[in-house]
Amino acid sequence: MKFVADFHIHSRYSRATSRDMCVPELSRWAKLKGVTLLGTGDITHHLWTQELKAALAPAGKTGLFLYDGIYFILTGEISSIYSQNSKVYRVHNLIMLPSFELAAEVNRMLATYGNIASDGRPILGLSCLRLAEELFKISQDIMLVPAHAWTPWFSVFGSNSGFDTLEECFGKYTEKITALETGLSSDPAMNWRLSKLDKISLISNSDSHSPSRIGREANVFDCGLDYWEIKKVLETKDKSRFLYTIEFFPEEGKYHYDGHRSCGQRLDPGETKQHKGLCPACGKPVTRGVMYRVQELADRPKDFVPEGAIPYKSLVPLDEIIAASRGLSKSSKAVMADYEETVRQFGSEFNIMVEASLDSLFNKLPLRLAEGIKRVREGRIKILAGYDGEYGIIDIFGAEEKKSEQLTLF
Repeated sequence: MKFVADFHIHSRYSRATSRDMCVPELSRWAKLKGVTLLGTGDITHHLWTQELKAALAPAGKTGLFLYDGIYFILTGEISSIYSQNSKVYRVHNLIMLPSFELAAEVNRMLATYGNIASDGRPILGLSCLRLAEELFKISQDIMLVPAHAWTPWFSVFGSNSGFDTLEECFGKYTEKITALETGLSSDPAMNWRLSKLDKISLISNSDSHSPSRIGREANVFDCGLDYWEIKKVLETKDKSRFLYTIEFFPEEGKYHYDGHRSCGQRLDPGETKQHKGLCPACGKPVTRGVMYRVQELADRPKDFVPEGAIPYKSLVPLDEIIAASRGLSKSSKAVMADYEETVRQFGSEFNIMVEASLDSLFNKLPLRLAEGIKRVREGRIKILAGYDGEYGIIDIFGAEEKKSEQLTLF
């Protein structure tokens, strides 16, 4: 069956997350978004695990769980901060598991390396190689995935924290790394520039800290809702069953470009090199973003598409399009009311953004909103790229168009 999966989220037991990140709200928002399979997040946290056990029912012998029609897969993120070869590395990894019993074994192991109760995403002095060794010693059923692989400060390829190759990071266990999470600031096309990633399934997830952000990046499968079948699809990079990923436009991500947020300096990689990696305003080092790092490691040109590549669709969240169409903040009550009414008509945000015909959109929605969705689908938008922790700014309708529309009101 065809379904949307978002494997990487967090619970309210992680820092800087919404109190609404609880099972009932996750389920409600998954339905609004059109996500059928949702990662639990934070499976290493004892209180969250207790809540999950009380709320979720096993979905037969599939290695998945159910709550009110939404499937869940047990997942968690590990933050490894450690020294290797006289350098400090900071890498986040996503783990996926088919049972609470296995999760308990993993947590007993992780607890020997640090405090896993203080936060939903525990920080451990555990190298990625040792993490892989310990996990696969427990079970070959576990999936280990480098999380948001290009984020400057906490990722396997991060400009300030990571490695140049997966082999440097995971050593002899590299062959067991069969999927990699691209993160909000990169898309598959950027990752295709590295030939060493050709055999790896590139997955995309929301890394959501609030329910409304679920599914902003996701994966579309056509296979059984079964842990081991999904694992096999990712291992074999099966295009007939892994259909495509749903992506941010990477420019909208917080670390796409380089820059220095304190000085308001946004730089493309060429400008960074011109200024020798220093902020042109204050002279301090800039944060080198994902685009810079990809160019640094790439061995292929920009538009290269490898054989067997899984396709992707770049989208803008529906609430952002509604806000732009009405000239309001996406956090306003009016935008939320419009969002829920629009979703009610079409069943889910996924249906609106991907499945529904343009004719049905223009027949049922306000003209400006339908036009905004059409432009996003066609990629006809402008983006001021994100940098140094600042999200990029999407411009769907254009300044001149907005100005002319305002003039017609008088």
